[in-house]
Amino acid sequence: MAEALKTVISQSTECPVCLSTFNDPKILSCSHTFCKTCLDNLLECHGNCQIRCPVCRAVTQVQNQDVGKLQVNLALKSLIEDMKGHPQICTNCKSDDKPHAAVYCQDCGKYLCTSCLNTHSQWEGFIGHDVIAMIEISSGRVSVRKYRKCRKHPIEDEGCFCSSCRRFTCFRCVVMEHKDEGHKVIEGAAYEDKHMKGIEELKSKVDKKQSCFQKYIDFIDEQTKSVDNAKKKCTSDINKAYDDAVRQLTEQRESLLREVKETTEGAEKELESMKTTAKKYINQLTTMAEMVTNKIKIPLDMDTLAAHDTLCEELREVFDQKDPDYEQPKKSGIKGKSVKFKRNVGVDKLGLGKIVNVVETNVALPTKNAMNAMVSTPDGRMVVGCNTGGISIFSPDGQLQQTVLKDVNSDGVGFLSDGRCVVMDTSNNITLYTPEYTQLNVMFKTLSEDEGGYSDLTVDGDDQIYVSYWDAMKIQVFSTAGGQAVREIPCNGYRTNQITSYHGSLIISSDDAIRLIDKQGAVQHELTEPGSLPFAAVSQWNTILIAKVEEDEGLVSIDEYTNELMHIRNLVNDYKIEKSGIHWCYLQQYRSGEIAFCTSVRLYIFR
Repeated sequence: MAEALKTVISQSTECPVCLSTFNDPKILSCSHTFCKTCLDNLLECHGNCQIRCPVCRAVTQVQNQDVGKLQVNLALKSLIEDMKGHPQICTNCKSDDKPHAAVYCQDCGKYLCTSCLNTHSQWEGFIGHDVIAMIEISSGRVSVRKYRKCRKHPIEDEGCFCSSCRRFTCFRCVVMEHKDEGHKVIEGAAYEDKHMKGIEELKSKVDKKQSCFQKYIDFIDEQTKSVDNAKKKCTSDINKAYDDAVRQLTEQRESLLREVKETTEGAEKELESMKTTAKKYINQLTTMAEMVTNKIKIPLDMDTLAAHDTLCEELREVFDQKDPDYEQPKKSGIKGKSVKFKRNVGVDKLGLGKIVNVVETNVALPTKNAMNAMVSTPDGRMVVGCNTGGISIFSPDGQLQQTVLKDVNSDGVGFLSDGRCVVMDTSNNITLYTPEYTQLNVMFKTLSEDEGGYSDLTVDGDDQIYVSYWDAMKIQVFSTAGGQAVREIPCNGYRTNQITSYHGSLIISSDDAIRLIDKQGAVQHELTEPGSLPFAAVSQWNTILIAKVEEDEGLVSIDEYTNELMHIRNLVNDYKIEKSGIHWCYLQQYRSGEIAFCTSVRLYIFR
């Protein structure tokens, strides 16, 4: 009876989850008890603040997810501690005074003392049983295989299992309680075998699922690594872009400072030279005046009188020089003061900014909406021709100095190397004039306006005259002798708004492009400017100036290009001009360096 009681107690101290003796037993709200570690694992699996009892599935709330705050099963804990304090006795001896067990036989399910172990080892049927030393069991390195004893019949093993009732039972209980229909009783070993197979199958599925999720984790790691690599590359690219931007900004700063120095240094040198000359003149006057106006010593003899007269005469010559010309330092000052720095402001404006030139002046044209030609004169001034009559001549500072050929409706103007003027009227007729604007008796056979349409004119360094036609889409070349054109140049696929001679080539301005063509018509270089009207001119340094006009916004920008139409620098950026409603402008440069930009209503002069 005592043995049976010990078996029942042993079964009652096992955790239903880990099947081991309770370790720090905790009671759920449903009164079932489990190890604290097992409850921690269950809580972690559920991932919230509640535990579902594995036995009855009732829910227990766990405060702050801390299983340690659940109630301790003190009675069970005390019982387990008492059992640990009493050594296991031999369960095979028949006497009341049983010795301590030395081993446990897994196959017999009994604890054996040394004497019983000797007897056990000699029995033929017991040879090969799995015998475990108690020290192995107490250390926890080996767990024992438990044999279930029926609680109603403690001497009977629970060798059967009723799958309907989901419980183990002894054979006597099967006969008494599980013989009716509806009870399905199988051998306990068969159930255990089936159960273990189910567990192994479940374990296999768990392993597969773990492998599946491990692959998922590995994939996540790959993606994380890819993201990290992308982050590193992006960071590297940003740092490189930053370093490049800093380098570009540094280079741009040096370039801007150099441009400012070059722009102002010339004006400073001119002003310093004028100042030095003026000081020298003052010193000259002072020295000679002191020599002549010394009243302490009066010249008496002939030599001193002659010397005095000579000095007085030289002083008068020096004194008679013209008063200082303020116009020259004014021009130099204006040239130096015109340099301005325009900082980039707004979205996507990384650069520091640009050096821009302010307008020296802008003047209204004598006749509004009539400008149809502009070209520099041999003496360094600027001619503006009007299709309603007259050619106006402006100085570099914008002063209207002269108006000639008031009765000639000009559509194009040019100058030959000897100073003669070439004028084409609105009917496409060409007339030669002397440098004094007297008409010469030379006739040119050009296409009429009906035949050729709108035309323009330019003169090259060999004094050949080029006339372009909008509708005829060709260029005629004339000599200064007049008569028929000596040859024609085809405009293959483009119309010509303006034509400009350029060192053996021609610059053609069209609606949205600038083309550099040879004198056979082949396009050498092309620059397309969609959305703006381009107008070209030749600079005094033999580069190409191009003005881009946005008529709707009333803005003009002027840039400098190489002879291959490669951009060099910006000279004027988005300068606000008066809207005229007529999309027709001209660009030229004064010999003194000022840039002239003429609309149909105003002449703008940039330095």
